Formats: sequence, C-alpha cells, structure tokens
Amino acid sequence: MSSTLSRDSVVKEQPAAVPPPTSGTRAALHARASHIYDRVTTRHGWLGDYDYAWLCMPTLPFALPGRFNRKSRQVGPPFYALESELPILVSMTTGLQHALAMLAGLITPPIIFASSLSLDGETSAYMISASLIGCGILSLVQMSRIHLWRNFYLGTGLLSVVGTSFSTLSTASSVFDNMYADGTCPSTTAADGTVTRLACPDAYGYILGTSLICSFLEIFMAFVPPRTLKRIFPPMVTGTVILLIGASLIGSSGIPNWGGGSNCEGRPTTGDYVYCPSNAAPRPALWGSPQMIGLGFLSFVSIILTELFGSPFLKNISIIVGLAIGCIVAGAAGYIDGSSISSSPAITFLWVKTFKIRVYPPAILPMLAVYISVAMEAIGDITASAEVSRVAVDGEEFDSRIQGGVLSDGLGGFMSALFTVAPLSLFAQNNGVIAVTRCANRNAGRWCCFFLILFGVLGKISGVFLAIPNPVLGGVTTFLFASVAVSGARVLAYNRFTRRDRFVLAAALSFGLGDILVSDFLTYLFAGVRTSNKGLQGFLDSITIVLSTPFLIAGLIAVFLNLILPQEEDPNGDDDDVVERGVEREIVDVETIERGHDEKKL
Repeated sequence: MSSTLSRDSVVKEQPAAVPPPTSGTRAALHARASHIYDRVTTRHGWLGDYDYAWLCMPTLPFALPGRFNRKSRQVGPPFYALESELPILVSMTTGLQHALAMLAGLITPPIIFASSLSLDGETSAYMISASLIGCGILSLVQMSRIHLWRNFYLGTGLLSVVGTSFSTLSTASSVFDNMYADGTCPSTTAADGTVTRLACPDAYGYILGTSLICSFLEIFMAFVPPRTLKRIFPPMVTGTVILLIGASLIGSSGIPNWGGGSNCEGRPTTGDYVYCPSNAAPRPALWGSPQMIGLGFLSFVSIILTELFGSPFLKNISIIVGLAIGCIVAGAAGYIDGSSISSSPAITFLWVKTFKIRVYPPAILPMLAVYISVAMEAIGDITASAEVSRVAVDGEEFDSRIQGGVLSDGLGGFMSALFTVAPLSLFAQNNGVIAVTRCANRNAGRWCCFFLILFGVLGKISGVFLAIPNPVLGGVTTFLFASVAVSGARVLAYNRFTRRDRFVLAAALSFGLGDILVSDFLTYLFAGVRTSNKGLQGFLDSITIVLSTPFLIAGLIAVFLNLILPQEEDPNGDDDDVVERGVEREIVDVETIERGHDEKKL
C-alpha cells in the first residue's frame, strides 16, 4: 500500500481482522491456522507495506519545515486501526517504541522513592524491575475489553498503557517527610544541625498498604456515570491539578538532582553528603558545581537536538536519547559508579524482595485524594487515546471505555500494591507515539508489554538505570516534569476563561503556588498540637500532608469553588472577553491570508 494515499482511502483499504472461528468447526480452525502460517512465513506478513524509511530517516537541517521552506511536506505511513491486520515487524517496532517512550516515566518514580528513603542499591534495583514488570502485566489488562455484565467492562479496548502516576510521587514525598518527622523512620542529626535520613524500607510498605485500601475509592468511581464525574471535576480542576503536579516535582526532584542530588542540596559542611552524590562517589563535587550543571545541561540539550534533527522513531524516545548521551559522556569522564550493575542479579521477578504492607493512617486522606486525581487523569487520557485511535469520543461505547478504564485503573492500584509497586494508572505518553506513527493497533501494545516485562526480568538493566548520575537524571526529569505541567496548561486551555473561571483558578493557584514557593508554609499549622489520642493525631497529620501538598490543596479549593459559584451566562461577555475574541479573530484572519498566499504559490 502506498504511503501517499489519503487518510480516508487508507482507512477504508485496511484489511479486516480475521474473525474468531466458530467453536467446533474444523474448517474454521484450519483457515485460522493457515492464516497464521502465512503471516509468519511470508515477506508481506512480516514487513507489509510500512514506510520504514520514514520511521528511521533523520530530519536534515536544510529540510526543516518552516516559514522559509513551505514546500517541505512529510508524508506519513498508513494508519493502522485497533483491529486491523498489522505486519509482525511493524508490531514489534512500534511496540518497542512505545516501551522506550514510557521507560523514563516508569523508572523515575522508583528511583526517587529509593533515594528519598535512602534504600540500598539491591532494593532500589528490585523496585525498578518490579515497576517495569507490573506495568507490562497491568497494561495488558488495560488494553483488554472484558465484558463483565450489562454495560460494564474491564479495560478500555484501546492501546492504553499504565505507569506510576506522578501525583502519587508528589504525595508520597510529603508522606515520607511526615514519617521522618514523627519518628516512624529513623534519622540522625549532625553537630551543625544537618539531618541525615537513614534507610526506611518500612515507609515504602506503608505507602503500598495505604494505596491498597484507598484503591477501592476509584473502583467505586468506575460505576459512577462519566458525565457526573466530568461535572464534578471539569477541566478547570483537572488542569490545575496536573499543572501543579509537574511544577512541584520540578522543584522537589528535578532541579535538586540536576544540581547533584537532593541529599547534598544546601551544601552541608559535615556528614556523608558534603559532596554530591556522596563523599564516596567516583568524582564528587559540591552541589550546583559547573560539572554537575553541565552534565544535566548536556542531557537537556540532547533532548532538544533530537526533537530538531531526529527521526520520528527517535523523537518519541527523546528522553531515552538524553539519558543515553548523558550517561555516555558521564561514563567517559568517570562519574558513573558501576557497583549497582555488578550487584544486580541477571534475572529477577516480582516478590524476590518484599515489604511489610501496612496502613499509615495519616496517609489515608491524601491517598484518597490521589485516587480521585488519578481517575480524572484516566478520563482525559482515555479521551485522548480514543481521538488519536480514530474511534468515537462520545456515546455509549465511549462511556463504556471510560468506565472500563477507570475500573481497570482502580484494580491496578490494588494489584500493583500486591506486586510491590506504587499505584499504577493510565499513562499519556503513548498518545504522542500513536499520533506520529499512525499505529493504534493493540498488537503493537501487546509487544510493548512484552518488552516492558523483558526489561524488568533482566535485572542488569535495572542496575544500569540505577547507575545514572543524578545530574543526568535531573536534566532529563526536569524536562519530563515540565511536560506534565504543560499537559495541565493544555487541559486548562479547554476552559472559556470567563471571569468566574479566572477567579476559581486564581484562588486555587494562590495556595498551590504558595506551597511550591514556600514549601513549609502550612507544615507547622498543628506542630504545637500533640495529643496522646493516636486517631486524632493521625487526622491532624493527614490534614498537614494535604495542606503541604500543592496539587491536593489547590484541587480541593478548585472543586469547592466550582461547585458553589454560579455559572455566568452573559451573551455579550465582559470587556476582557470582547478584547480576547477580537484578538482571536485577527489571528484567524492573518492565518487565512497566509494560507491563501501559500496556496497561490503552490
């Protein structure tokens, strides 16, 4: 099939998937077996007509599309729908691309969890492996569309993948701070007042146990009509939450690691972290020193250059490219400690290492809020996946996809805790891959799951990820977390931004941005209130965690104001709206004129 065909003609000419044979029919079974044999033994079955040159060809500098090169037009490959017949090599290639595109987002949370709790290399490597294996298994469930009863399903039936939500990462950071503050986790204080956190694997077990019981909230939400959920949590709320998740992670993890590591931030004068990443590192340096900033900047620039000159395949894994280039330079310069690689097992799996799963009462309220946030993110991700997959985004079928996706998300939170993995929820990274490669086929998704499980089982790969220097990881994750914030801004752009919308957003950001800029603003609210009643003390600690977590407090304020403030219906709009609409008309008029000139030239 030619790659220059129009979109409509390509979709119409896609061969239909072979229907399952009738039970007990020998001829149907023979036909099915013959079809599989042809697919695995013929060149067309393996290669098809996919434009592999387009997928792997880099963008040359003189071919960059822009104002001075209007005639440059890139023609993509044919579109492969959910159930269309997909060549085996295309399935494997695009599946690998999906796995690599989401890899950085999957390894970042366990690395940050392990660093926050000062866990040893063996435990940290296991957490990375367990995260990859759990994501592969639960992504297979999410891609399914298992009919339960009536109009209820399990899974979206789309190419949907899961990963650890960054909202969990942000909340867990506040929970860990509270655990070290109340003595649940051990720490030492140096003579100069520097506090050093000791290893606390039990804290991770508390997060797993608390998330396990809180996951039932999202399971319950799966049976609430999607339209009701959208009314309670409109884009004004979800966009604010996502924006602040990204912004808070940049300040709490991305930039501190870019400077050399959070443990040595502030340049302590005594202890093991006077130098970054520690005094015993191969080439330690002070936090924020030129060599540390330079390593992170190299990875950051590599992402930009990949987006500018890379092939479509590389553009979708630009984060991995940034990590690879940063690690190559850091390794050549002697900044990498290979002990994590040598100590990692060759083969591993789930439950090789376990944690004491218990409930931490002060974390219950924050984790319940996390699951509400995760459910709202799931609805947005499912909508985006349906759009790029060219399936209906309204009607009963779409509502059932949302219901099945949220239910699978809730069950994933429950099962991931049993897998010793932090709560897993829908990931949005694959939507960009689908849009670029024009492959929404679930067979590619199944190959993606295979590669994720393979990466997790091969324990040495986790050791490689763990050996990434903090500045390299920080430079990449800063970009990754900023992408999360941009996603929140994009969701906010769906609003009309009436006076009421601006008021709700301003009130929510007042506390959200305040928490980010002055992180201890509300931390001491109940510091002077200590009681022997453990239930009451746990409740006060829960409120402190919620108030000190930017996206939680901002989300609560946005939900409350959105429900109590009446909608404004002014057909004329206020002065600002009139001005904004006038500017938009002028922009549209200019774009129309430019398109007219371009058409005349062509």
